[in-house]
Amino acid sequence: MIRRSLIGLFVLGLASTSAVGADASRGLRDLYFGEALYYAHQERYLDALERLDAELGQHYRLDEPPLDTLHHHVGHAEFSVGDFELQYRMHHRAGRAIRAVLEGNVDEAVRNEAAFRLARIHFQKDQPVDALHALDRISGEVPARIRDEIEFLRANVYMALGQPGAAVEVLRRVQRSDALKGFAAYNLGIALLQDGNQLEALAQLDKAGQLRGLDQGGLAIRDRSNLLRGALLMDAEDFAPAQLTLERVRLEGPYSNQALLSAGWAHASGEKFERALVPWSMLAEREVTDAAVQEAILALPYAYSQLNVHGRAAMLYGQAVDVFGDELHKVDASIRSIREGSFLDALVREEIRQNKDWVIRLRSLPETPETYYLMALMASHDFQTALQNYLDLEDLRKRLLAWQGSFDAFEDIIQHRGTYYQPVLPELDHQFRELDSQIRLRLEQRKRIDQRLHAMLTSPRADFLATADERMALEAMARLEAGIGEPASDQDAALLERVQRLRGLITWELETRYHERFTEAHQHLVELNTVVDAMQAQYIAFVRTRQAALHSYVGYDEQIVQLRRRVAGALERLQVLMARQGHMLEVVAVNELSLRRQRLETYQNQARYAFADSFDRAAKAQAVEDQG
Repeated sequence: MIRRSLIGLFVLGLASTSAVGADASRGLRDLYFGEALYYAHQERYLDALERLDAELGQHYRLDEPPLDTLHHHVGHAEFSVGDFELQYRMHHRAGRAIRAVLEGNVDEAVRNEAAFRLARIHFQKDQPVDALHALDRISGEVPARIRDEIEFLRANVYMALGQPGAAVEVLRRVQRSDALKGFAAYNLGIALLQDGNQLEALAQLDKAGQLRGLDQGGLAIRDRSNLLRGALLMDAEDFAPAQLTLERVRLEGPYSNQALLSAGWAHASGEKFERALVPWSMLAEREVTDAAVQEAILALPYAYSQLNVHGRAAMLYGQAVDVFGDELHKVDASIRSIREGSFLDALVREEIRQNKDWVIRLRSLPETPETYYLMALMASHDFQTALQNYLDLEDLRKRLLAWQGSFDAFEDIIQHRGTYYQPVLPELDHQFRELDSQIRLRLEQRKRIDQRLHAMLTSPRADFLATADERMALEAMARLEAGIGEPASDQDAALLERVQRLRGLITWELETRYHERFTEAHQHLVELNTVVDAMQAQYIAFVRTRQAALHSYVGYDEQIVQLRRRVAGALERLQVLMARQGHMLEVVAVNELSLRRQRLETYQNQARYAFADSFDRAAKAQAVEDQG
C-alpha cells in the first residue's frame, strides 16, 4: 500500500512538460518541430508524436538532409520523440529511443538526462533493479534542473528494492529542494518508518505536516503527512497528540473527510464523546457517497448514545436508515446503468474531459448515476491506468475514423492536381528539352575552352586568343593570298606585300599581348563558371520542381488503397480491444459497487438495530422521568 502511494507521489512530483522540448523551442528554426512542441506543451503527446514522426521520416528520406531546417534540431527531435512516447505511456518504444540516445555520440549532460528518463521508465514499469542500473550509468555533468529529481528517484528505487536505510541517506540530501518540497519530507518519513525508526519517522512526519509555502500538490502531501502521523499515533493509543495532528489537515483538502472521521474516533477513543460530535457533525453533512461520510452518519448517533442522549440518537439512527436505503437504490441504479453501457459513454464525454478535474465533475451530472459511487475507485492508480488505456483507445478510434474520412479529400485533391498539371506539363517538357539541348551545347563549348586554356599553359597558341575581328581579318587576308598566288605583276606584288604587312601587324599584336590576353581569358572563364553554376542550380531547381509537380498527383493510388486497408484493419482490432477493456472496467466497477452495496446493507442493519435499541432506551428513560 505504501509502495503504491510512493509511485503515485513520484509521478505527481515529476510530471512536467519535457525540459528538452522547452530548451529546443528556443531559437527554433523548423516550424514543424515547433508544431510538435506546441502540442506537447498542451499535453497532447499523441498529436506531437504524429507530427514529429512524420517530420523525421521525411527528413531522413531527403536527398540532402542538411538543407532541411530540421537538420538544426534533429538531435533534440530524436530525444523529444522518446520523451513524448514516455509522456504518452509508450514505455517500450520510449525506452528503445532513449537507449539509442545513450549509445549514441551525444553530449554528457544529454546522456545523463537520457539515463534518468530510462530509469524513470523502468521504475514506472515496476522494474526497480533495471531502474537502479540505469541510474548507475549517470556520471560527470548532470543538468542542474534534474539533480534533485535523480536523487529522489534513486531513493524511491531503494525503497522499492526493500532498502529503506539507503533511501533515508539519499532523501536527507534533498530535503532543501524547492521542487520536491513536501514530497521529499513525506517520503523520508515513510523510509524511516519502513526502516523501523518509528519515533524518528513520527518526528519527520510532524515536520512534513507543518511545511509552509507549498503549492496545491505540496499542500495535499502535507495533509497526507498529518493524516498518516495521526493514524500511527492512534494505533499507539496516543490519542491527544493524534487529535492535534489530525486538526492540521485542511477542511477542504482531499484528505479532509478521512481526517475528520479519524479526529472523531481519536476523541471517542479517549471517551470524549462531546468533542467527537464536532468533527462527525461536520462530516455527516458532506457528500453522502463518500465512505467516511457514511461511517460518520453511523458514528454520530453512537456518540449521542454514549452521552445517554438516546432520543437524539434514535432520531439520527432513523435518518441513517433512510439515508442508507436511498443510497442502496442509487447503487442498484448505478449497477443497472453500467450493465447497459452508460458508464463507458459517460467516461468518453469530450466536454467533461476538457477540464482537469473531469473525474470529479462526473458525479455532478444528473444523467450519470453510474459514476456517482465510483470516485474512490476512479482515483486509484490501477483503475486510472486501465481507464486511461480505454480513453486512449477511444481517441485512437476517433482519429482512425477521421483519417478514414480524409482519404476521400486526399483523392479529390490529387484529382484536381492532375487536372491542372496534365495539360500544362507536355508543353513545358517540350520547351525544357529545347533549353536542355542548348545548355548541353554551351557546357560542351565551355569544356573545350577550358581544355584549350590548360593546353596553352605548356604549348602557347597566340592565334587561339585572337578577337573575332582579328580572326575575320586573318581569314580575309588568307583568301587574298590564295587569290593572288604567285604575283604576276608589280601590282599583285605590291598588294601581296600590303597583305603580309597587315598579317604581321596582327601577329605582332597577338604575340606582344599574349600573356595579357591569356590572363583575361582565365578571368572570363572564372566569370563564366559563376554563370554556369547559377544555370546548373536553376536547372536542378527546375528538375526538382518538375518532379514535385508530377509526384503531387502520381503514385498515390496504391498508397491510399493500402492505407485504407490498414485503417480498416486497425479499426477492427481497436473495436475488439475496446470491448475487452470496456468490459473489464465495467466488471471492476460493478464489483466495487457490489462491495459498497454490502457495506451499505451492513450499515443499514446496524442502524436499524441501534435505532431500536436507542428508541427503547429513550422510552425507558422517558417512563422513568414521567414516574418521577
